[in-house]
Amino acid sequence: MTTTPMTTTPMTDMNLVVLDMAGTTVADGGLVEQAFTAAAERLGEDPATMIDHVRATMGESKISVFRHLFGGDETRAQEANLAFEAAYGELISGGLIAPVPGAAEAIAQLKDQGRTVVLTTGFARVTQDAILDALGWRDLVELTLCPADAGGRGRPHPDLVLAAFLRTGAVDDVRRIVVAGDTSYDMLSGVRSGAGIVAGVLTGAHDGAALKEHGATHVLASVAELPGLIREYEA
Repeated sequence: MTTTPMTTTPMTDMNLVVLDMAGTTVADGGLVEQAFTAAAERLGEDPATMIDHVRATMGESKISVFRHLFGGDETRAQEANLAFEAAYGELISGGLIAPVPGAAEAIAQLKDQGRTVVLTTGFARVTQDAILDALGWRDLVELTLCPADAGGRGRPHPDLVLAAFLRTGAVDDVRRIVVAGDTSYDMLSGVRSGAGIVAGVLTGAHDGAALKEHGATHVLASVAELPGLIREYEA
């Protein structure tokens, strides 16, 4: 029997772009650590004993981080998560966040190129909405996702990326997805989803070495470089 060799079709038309928020498209000046410290202190905990884990797991669903820190004590984890979200919301209200320079313009350019852009986060929906409102970004993209929108699991699981794939129907192959983020967990999530481009950016939590170690196919100075990278990749 004669078999026909499989051929690989070039992955042109990278028409689904899944972007992280804090550290990637949103500059929050380290507010995650500030909010975590405030939450730990409100619960009578010493944040110094926990901050290394918080830094290592940047990008992960915050409730998952607290479950780990409190040894699976769900009540305590939920209390901590609520305190964190409240503290972060107070910092947002204080005007302490801004778009990463060039981020909104890059998103507009991606949309002009005919691509669907989705914003994702490890925060709860209430915090994600507060960020979008503070930046005036409610109508910037057609879809925003938090872990609760994808079954409850955030990064490093691929669920947020795959939820974007399923909900938008923007592409017919996961290899036509572009994922961009600033953390190791963003990179793992992109790799595990099968995305064709997994771009790390240097505007947030982790450096280039950590991003590459966890699967970044490209490392960019910022998300502002992403439209150009995609064009080059497609060419």
